[in-house]
Amino acid sequence: MNREIHAWHSPALNKHMEVAVYGHYGFALLMLPTAAADYLEYERFLMIDALSKHINAGKIKVYSINSINSESWLNRNMNPRHKIIRHQQFNDYVYNEVVPFIHHSSNGLVPIITTGASFGALHAANLYFRRPDIFAGTIAMSGVYNLASYSDGYFDEDCYFNSPEHYIPNLNDDFFLPRLRQANHIHILTGSGAYEAPDASRRFSALLQRKGIPHELDVWGYDVPHDWVTWRAMLPYYIETRF
Repeated sequence: MNREIHAWHSPALNKHMEVAVYGHYGFALLMLPTAAADYLEYERFLMIDALSKHINAGKIKVYSINSINSESWLNRNMNPRHKIIRHQQFNDYVYNEVVPFIHHSSNGLVPIITTGASFGALHAANLYFRRPDIFAGTIAMSGVYNLASYSDGYFDEDCYFNSPEHYIPNLNDDFFLPRLRQANHIHILTGSGAYEAPDASRRFSALLQRKGIPHELDVWGYDVPHDWVTWRAMLPYYIETRF
């Protein structure tokens, strides 16, 4: 398998940021880490191995990036206002730096699907729903799509616009909503086992349904926990059967 590590100093984040790239061809799968993990998390937890058949076949080219959650919502010593500012800077980093890098790396405007598990699912979904003109869809696993779940009671206008459960019900513009209503790849997945929150996915699915946004909600069983064994089963299955 072709594996490359790229890095640059991010103007948006004012720090050195790495990207791990796996594969040589295919649509782009942009991976958002869980919690405070880094760009090699999916490799360490054997997700790249689980996807290797599709990577080696040229179906997907995987891009795994760093998180900044330890510099925002997971930093209990940080002012809440500064947390959402950092979150917004991360969005800018993805939209204005990572996306052009992916297009350059792929020699063209390839479709980009975001994906992530746990906190990464919130980021993956939020990045997509805010910019469906840039991304082609999302595979969100075991997520909670309400940013207030992470903000310890703080919630301002910028938090609102990064909390899909809040802004999607009021989304009525003529640019983004038609694009979302033509979506082919919005996949909301969850287990029902230990430490999972399936009702969060059901609640989010109901919001999408009310807005006429096509999507797939897939709730796995009570033997499916909030853990890597689940996500290593979910993601390859969806790449195999939905793309």
